[in-house]
Amino acid sequence: MNDTTLYEHAGGEGPLHRLEEIFYTKVLADPVLRPLFPERKPQHVEHLTWFTAESFGGPDRFTAELGFTYLIDAHRHLGITDAQRERFAELYAESVDEAGLPKDEAFREAVRSHIDFGSRVAQQNSRAETDTELHPLREVPKWRWSPDG
Repeated sequence: MNDTTLYEHAGGEGPLHRLEEIFYTKVLADPVLRPLFPERKPQHVEHLTWFTAESFGGPDRFTAELGFTYLIDAHRHLGITDAQRERFAELYAESVDEAGLPKDEAFREAVRSHIDFGSRVAQQNSRAETDTELHPLREVPKWRWSPDG
């Protein structure tokens, strides 16, 4: 059994940082997503990298430095539409290709499912009027995959 994490398979922090930089640049320029990202925030790529790295089995820097409440608060009251959630996922898939991350189907499927789940959680949290309407997730999810198919 292969117990390689997604983090290791992706190549670690460097390739994930490159992915998030490419993605964030696309998001800032996209007319569908621009309302959610009105300005470039200096630490955003770093925070995205920390989150993805931790979720993929890497260091727990996001939890240690920011905590999951930070992520909930970042999405509160954004009112993410279905079109925005779908565009987010499309741009992320494009960015994975452009960042030169592994092309094997098991890895790509894990990334797709991770983004689909995460974007749905963010959308639910963005629409929540009360704390009880928030998604119950309260920690960075540790994404599992089966590299051997």
